[in-house]
Amino acid sequence: MKKEALVLSLAALAVLALSACEMFKPDNKMTFFVTSAGSGKGADLGGVAGADKHCQALADSVGAGSRTWHAYLSAQGVNARDRIGRGPWQNAKGAVIATSVDQLHGANNLSKQTALNEKGDVVNGRGDTPNMHDMLTGSSPDGRAIAGGDDTTCSNWTSSGTGAAMLGHHDRLGLRDDDVSRSWNSSHLSRPSKDGAPGCSQAALRGTGGNGLYYCFAVN
Repeated sequence: MKKEALVLSLAALAVLALSACEMFKPDNKMTFFVTSAGSGKGADLGGVAGADKHCQALADSVGAGSRTWHAYLSAQGVNARDRIGRGPWQNAKGAVIATSVDQLHGANNLSKQTALNEKGDVVNGRGDTPNMHDMLTGSSPDGRAIAGGDDTTCSNWTSSGTGAAMLGHHDRLGLRDDDVSRSWNSSHLSRPSKDGAPGCSQAALRGTGGNGLYYCFAVN
């Protein structure tokens, strides 16, 4: 009898564990998320390919790895808007972010409440401690690489030293109530920290209200 009771107890625990996993599993239709963690090396993501790989790994960790995931990043000769598929995209809770590339770069549904990470958690924004609303994008408001000779992608996402990266605000909040401060993908450049850490470093990104996070989109 004791053996039978033990078997039943183990079976019950297995059912509970499976139920818990299902409870916290994001909607299997998730096609958009903010990374829950960056590379840990500032804006050095291992290039665009390394950033894509990180998106794929995070998606896989929550059971969404059957899709192909790309980072929303522009680089030299690369436009973020051209590498994320056609949409529509929705977060881990099923909320639609945008139905098309044009809507994403227009009247989209991105906000602190909808720009969730792959686990379905809200990402800290302005007013939270620490603030992590700066998203790496390297992009203009229309999702393209920024023209000119200035570095806006931290050497195509390979530098954690000198340089700068264009950042967006996932919570659509900034120092002012204007379009630039509310931009999800093109608000301001990173800059050296007050103690001299270079603009592409983890310390500098944290100093302006970020943590080296970025957006990931499923392309299929």
